[in-house]
Amino acid sequence: MKKTYYMFNPGRLSRKDNTLKFTPIDENGKEEKPRYLPVENVEELYCYGSIDANSAMYNFLGKNNISIHFFDYYENYTGSFMPRDGLLSGKMIIAQTKFFNSKQKRIYIAKQFIEGASFNMLKNLKYYNKREKDLSEYIAKIENLRAVIDSVNEVPELMGVEGNIRKTYYEAFNTIINDFEMGGRTMQPPLNEVNSLISFGNMMCYSQVLRAIHCTQLNPTISYLHSPGDRRYSLALDIAEIFKPILVDRVIFKVLNKKMLSEKDFDIKLNRVHIKDSGRKKFIEAWESRLTETIKHRNLGKNVSYKHLIKLECYKLAKHLLGVEEYKAFKIWW
Repeated sequence: MKKTYYMFNPGRLSRKDNTLKFTPIDENGKEEKPRYLPVENVEELYCYGSIDANSAMYNFLGKNNISIHFFDYYENYTGSFMPRDGLLSGKMIIAQTKFFNSKQKRIYIAKQFIEGASFNMLKNLKYYNKREKDLSEYIAKIENLRAVIDSVNEVPELMGVEGNIRKTYYEAFNTIINDFEMGGRTMQPPLNEVNSLISFGNMMCYSQVLRAIHCTQLNPTISYLHSPGDRRYSLALDIAEIFKPILVDRVIFKVLNKKMLSEKDFDIKLNRVHIKDSGRKKFIEAWESRLTETIKHRNLGKNVSYKHLIKLECYKLAKHLLGVEEYKAFKIWW
C-alpha cells in the first residue's frame, strides 16, 4: 500500500535511482543522515519549511504520479505540485461550468455541502452530549439554523447561515475540550492552541480533498459554495466542509482530551500561536490513523477508509454533474 510521507526539517529532496532521497539539514546547516523512500511506496508528500529540489526531481514526481504539498513555518498551506491531469475531460468542464452558471443548479449543490457539513457537526455534538457534556443548547441552535437552509435561494445568504452554524458549533468546543480554551475562532494568525490546531487540520483536509479531486475528472477551480477565484482550488474548499467535522475536529478532540498534546507542543507568542514540530508529528500520526480507519459502507457493502470516502464523494458529485445520479452530501450514519 502506498503511503503519505511528511517532511519537517529543512532539507534537500532529490532522485536517487528509483528512490526519493531526502537529506535533512540541521539548525547549524549540516546535513544529517539521508532517508531513502522507494517511489513505488509513495503516494504524496507534505513538506513543512524549506525544501530544496530541482526540475529533475519534479519530473520524477510527475512521472510517478506523486503529489507534493507545501506549508510554511506557521502551518499555512502555500501550494501543491500535482502530476499532469491525465483525467481531464472537456465534457466534465462544460458540465461544471453549466451548473455554476445556473442559479438553481448551483444553489442545490451548495445547499448539499452545507447540509452535509452541518449534519456532521451535529453528530459530533450529539456524540459528546451523551458523554456527560451538556451541549443541548448548541444542538438546538444548530437544528434551528439547519431548518432555514432549504428556504435560502442565494449563495451569499447560504454562506451567512453556514457561518452562524459554524460559530455556534465552535462555541461548543470549550465544553468538549477538557484542558484548553478556544474562545472565538481566530485565523491568520491563530491566537491560541485550539485555533492553531483547527487551522492546521483544515489545511490538511483541504490538501487531502484536492488530491482526491485530482484522481477524478473534476476541475478543482470550478466550485459552487465558495466563489471561484484566482490562484485557489475552490472546489476543494467546498468538499472539505463536509469532512472537516469528521476528520479534523474529531482528531483535535482526541489529541487534546487524551493528552497526546500539551502546552509544550506549541510555540506561544504575543500575537500568534503555532504548533512545534513535536506537536505536528503527534497530530499527523492521529490524522493518518483517522484517515486509514475503516467503516462498513452501507451502499457498497464493504469496509472503506475515511480517505476513500473523500474520493467517493468526488465521484458522486461528478455523476450528478453528468446527469447520472442526484448528488447527496455524505452524512455520518452511525
